Amino acid sequence: MPKNDLQLGFLEAKRITQNYAKTFFLASLFLPKKKRLASYAVYAICRISDESVDEKNSIQKAEALNKIKSRIHAAYSSEKLNDKLLLCFRSTVNTFNIPEEYFNQLIEGMQMDLTKSRYQNFQELYSYCYRAAGIVGLIMLKIFDAKKNLAVSFAVDLGIAMQLTNILRDVDEDYQRKRIYLPLSELEKFMVTEKDIENKNNNSNFKALITAQIDRCKEYYNQSKKGIRLIPGLREKFVVIVMREMYSAILNEIEKNAFDVFTRRAQVNLLKKIAILLRILIRGEYLCV
Repeated sequence: MPKNDLQLGFLEAKRITQNYAKTFFLASLFLPKKKRLASYAVYAICRISDESVDEKNSIQKAEALNKIKSRIHAAYSSEKLNDKLLLCFRSTVNTFNIPEEYFNQLIEGMQMDLTKSRYQNFQELYSYCYRAAGIVGLIMLKIFDAKKNLAVSFAVDLGIAMQLTNILRDVDEDYQRKRIYLPLSELEKFMVTEKDIENKNNNSNFKALITAQIDRCKEYYNQSKKGIRLIPGLREKFVVIVMREMYSAILNEIEKNAFDVFTRRAQVNLLKKIAILLRILIRGEYLCV
């Protein structure tokens, strides 16, 4: 019997997630099937939206994002959909009651990348991180069926921590795209110049700057721990802990690389990810919260 369009949409979402979000895909295997497929549908739409800002010029990027926003709006409407991916996305947002505003905020974060390439202070950077990743935490709360409002701030904290981790890992890559996410006021504080970043100067000042950023990341990761107990379901708790541990392990790799984020991309390989999974299983933290 041929698969219907909705099933094909979920299969396509799974393929996109497996190809582009290997850490999350590994962790997601432990979720109940319905929530696992929902998370793939959401990720696939986010991925396609993010890819749209890789177009050649700003006008094309803006047009692409507007098209994505229109497609998302169509999924929330009652109009007929011919796009299989949008069909599974519509099924997901309806099933888990995910507000359209969440995705509007995600698009706003991507639009910021079209107009803003520097952040004066952490307050400005936080605003970007909230839209780019904090809001994803709120979407996942819906999928995980966490009804307590207390969980909201902790979910955002984890999203912020993960986005800050990405920023630290990708300092050189982002600079090649003419972006510096590290707050300029903090570059000034640690006497690091944009020229230092351009020249990949991993001197003592730069190391001190990155150390301070890592400390901030760890604070957000630690803060997010308080929200684990508010998530219903052992499997859902386990997945959140796995994501937190795997992402925070990137910070450990940056430290092991002597804070060199220019010539060595901090990565957590598959063996290390499996070791983290086993450690969490043995430790049983998800059973104790």
